[in-house]
Amino acid sequence: MENKLANPAPLGLLGFGMTTILLNIHNLGFFPVSAVIISMGIFYGGLAQIIAGILSYKNGKTFAGTAFTSYGFFWLTLVGIWLFPNTGFEMAGTTPAPFFGCYLTLWGIFTAFMWWGTWGGSKVQQFVFLSLTILFFVLAIEKITCNESLAPIAGGIGVICGSSAFYLAVAELLEEVKNKRVLPY
Repeated sequence: MENKLANPAPLGLLGFGMTTILLNIHNLGFFPVSAVIISMGIFYGGLAQIIAGILSYKNGKTFAGTAFTSYGFFWLTLVGIWLFPNTGFEMAGTTPAPFFGCYLTLWGIFTAFMWWGTWGGSKVQQFVFLSLTILFFVLAIEKITCNESLAPIAGGIGVICGSSAFYLAVAELLEEVKNKRVLPY
C-alpha cells in the first residue's frame, strides 16, 4: 500500500497570501497593526507556512520547503520585532527604521534569488516572487530613507502580491479536487 503525501503548497500559499494581504491593508493606511495582523503573522503566516515547508521537504520539494519555512520564520521574526520592545528587556528596544530597512533588504535579496528559481515554471508563481521582491525593496527604501509616502505604494504592491499567492493556492487546490486544471497558473 502506497502512502501518498498531500500537496502542502496551498496551505503555505494561503498562509502567506492572506497574511500579506492583511499587513498591506495596514500599509495602505486603512487599519493599524493590531491583534488581527499579529495573530495571522504568528499562526497562519508563521506556523502554517513552517508546517507546509516541513511537509514540502518531506515530499522532496527543496524549493517549496525553503520558501515556506523561510517566509514562515519571516512572519515570526516580524512579529518579534514588533513585540519584543514591549518586553522590558533593554536589548530588545525599538529597531531604528534604517536598520529595519536592512532587514527588509536582506529579505528582498533572498526573494530575488527565489524568483530566479521560479523561471521556467508557473507564471503565477513567478509573479508572486517578483511582486514580493519589489515589495521588500520598496519597504526597505521606505524605512532606510524614512519616506513614509512609500507605504501606500508598498501596500498596493503587497495586496496584489498576497492576492496572487491566494489565487495560486486556490488554483492548485481546485486542480487536485477536480482532477483537472480549473484555473490557469
